[in-house]
This record gives sequence, C-alpha cells and structure tokens, in this order.
Amino acid sequence: MEEIKNTEEKNDVLILAIESSCDETAASVVKNGREVLSNIISSQIELHKLYGGVVPEIASRKHIEKINQVIEEALKEADVTLDDLDAVGVTYGPGLVGALLVGVAEAKAISYARKLPLVGVHHIEGHISANYIENKDLEPPFVCLVVSGGHTHLVVVNDYGKYEIIGRTRDDAAGEAFDKVARAIGLGYPGGPKIDRLSREGDPEAIHFPKARIEGSPYDFSFSGLKSAVLNYLNGCRMKGEEVCRADVAASFQKAVTDVLVEHAIKAVKEYGYDKLAIAGGVASNSTLRTAMERACRNNKIKFYHPSPILCTDNAAMIGAAAYYEYIRGTRHGLDLNAVPNLKLGERI
Repeated sequence: MEEIKNTEEKNDVLILAIESSCDETAASVVKNGREVLSNIISSQIELHKLYGGVVPEIASRKHIEKINQVIEEALKEADVTLDDLDAVGVTYGPGLVGALLVGVAEAKAISYARKLPLVGVHHIEGHISANYIENKDLEPPFVCLVVSGGHTHLVVVNDYGKYEIIGRTRDDAAGEAFDKVARAIGLGYPGGPKIDRLSREGDPEAIHFPKARIEGSPYDFSFSGLKSAVLNYLNGCRMKGEEVCRADVAASFQKAVTDVLVEHAIKAVKEYGYDKLAIAGGVASNSTLRTAMERACRNNKIKFYHPSPILCTDNAAMIGAAAYYEYIRGTRHGLDLNAVPNLKLGERI
C-alpha cells in the first residue's frame, strides 16, 4: 500500500488501455489508475442481435475494422499522444480467442514501435478494478461479487492484484441465464437489459422459482435449475393453453437470481469479517440487483460500492485501472504475450 502511494506522489502514470475480449472494441487513457481521461467504446450489439448472440468470427473482423479508430479517438479525447504514455495495457484473457488476439496484437505493435512497457490484464480483474475509478476511497481488502455473461464469482480482494475466489457458479453464469430466459420468452438478445426493463411491469412474487443451494459450498451458485424451471413453466402454460404474462415471468426469474446473489454476497462479507462489498460485471448494471444489494448492505451496515452502468459492461477504462496497479507492481509482458481464452482469475502468464 505504501509503495503505491509513493509512486503516485512522484509522478503521474498515463496508460493506454485496450479491450477486445468479446463484442466491444474499446480504448481508454487512464491516469494513475483512477482518473479516466477518455473512454471510447465501439459496440457490436446491433450487429449480433441479428443472430441472437455473439458470433466470434464476426466479432473478430469488426475489432480489426475498429481498433485503430477507437485508439485514435481515445488519445484525441484525452489530449495526449503516444509519446506521453508510460505503458500500454491490454486484455489478454479470458474471452473469445480471435477477438482477444486483435487487441493483443495492437498493443504489442504500439509497445514495440514506441518502446513502451506492455502490461497484460485479466478481463475479470478489470471488472473488479472498475470500482476504483468512481470510488476514490475504496482500497483492499473487500469482497466483490462479479456477475457477467460468462462469470459469476464471489471474490475476496486481499490486495491490488491479489484475489481469492470463495464462490463460483457450478453451471450457467448469471448473465447466461438471463440471455437464455430472455430468448425463451421472446425478448431476444441481449437478454439482461431487456429482462430488467420488462420486469418493472411485472410482479416478482407472481411465480415461485427455485433458488439453488449447494451443500458444503455456501458461496457457490447454480442457475441451470432455475433456467430449467422457467422453461418448464412456459412449456406447461403452452400445453394447458394458458396465457403467459412475460412481465411476471421476467420479474419472478430476476427476483430468484437477485435473492441468491445478494444472500451469498452478504453472507460472505459478514463471515469473512469485512465491512465493504463491491459488485462488478455486466449484470452489476441490473437495476433490481443494485437496489436489492444497496438495501441489504444498508441493513447490515456494510459499505456498498458499484461502478456506473457504463463501467459495468465491457470497457477499456477498467482495463487501464487494473493495468496501473499491475504496472506499479512491476508486471511487464514481452512481445510473446498471447491471448489466453480460458485464463483463470488470479492466474499470471
């Protein structure tokens, strides 16, 4: 902690960050890990809507088209040039291998051409680090609930760059469950935001859906059974000729997911003896989850931290925040840095 403070006092560190792990091409300039000078995101959502989900090959090609453009925009908005930078940070895993390779290749090219240090960043560590940007007082240790399309983790953040996973999903991630249920009730892709909006018109108590508990693993999650229960309910209504209220299904499903996420997270904070809880990842922008978590934290005298919705979904500012703390710890990658699509949280390559 003291080393980090001393580094900040000596001089400012400017990092160009690049994110291309899925279907957003993003670049950002971040100062000292917490001040965002620019955050440019080129989203492919409208393109992938046509197919009901992300098509890896199309995503990779789109990244190639957009990567130089978003970097130029990020530098221009931040009013800096490549000569002003101290390092280049880039997501190198986990994610879609083709998509990751576009960002990694770009970062390596800039690093080589400008003789800048190269810092590879874990995508989920980036999501966790998004909390540092708007919460200047947040410092480890704390508990973080990571909820996204591909990941549902309960993590103890022991220090910058030091993570202990205490709970994880045994099957579908929360975001996957949202997408699959949204598809089943005819909402389409992306499922999370559409269920969130539709739920406001429904009754969360209308249908009782199950909440999985895993014996011997109190912090682990399972959403596959819940997803199946929703599908069974829909099939049962069709077989009986009953009308389905999509808003009630969406609200009841969302409540079942939210209740489990909140219960596990609060339990972890209390049992581990902390007083700080953060949330991260795309599903962390869900309004019902944020409201329920805020209420639970207030009732249990726990400080609650969360990024703005734009910093919950994939972006490069969060990668810049994570890259800063890796950079001042001395992390450097060579030009042999490769994409690692299944990179585990806390793993270093």
